[in-house]
Amino acid sequence: MDEKSLSFYEKVFETARHIPRGRVTSYGAIARFLGSGRSARLVGYAMNLSHMAFPPVPAHRVVNRNGMLTGRMHFETPETMQRCLEAEGLTVRQHQLLHFKEHFWDPSAHLNYSDLFEQ
Repeated sequence: MDEKSLSFYEKVFETARHIPRGRVTSYGAIARFLGSGRSARLVGYAMNLSHMAFPPVPAHRVVNRNGMLTGRMHFETPETMQRCLEAEGLTVRQHQLLHFKEHFWDPSAHLNYSDLFEQ
């Protein structure tokens, strides 16, 4: 992909597409990976629009820094995000992912920005 032709939202979507099944990351972790550490809220806005992206974006795998399902209201129903995570073997109680640190996937530790966007 040509980095210059991708918008910030498209970079967010592409990063989220790499989150493995059964793992989650945070808005802030994606922002840091993209070199915009103070843009966690902007990553959240991107996730709100991700249902229109193709290929599909597993937006249910992106939670806040405490493992809260803060984006749940932007899915088809408020329960959809939780159901998707539970279908991948994760446990959610009161809109919070249990054992968040165990399931956390850091894109900065698993992806290379140059390989992903500067080809």
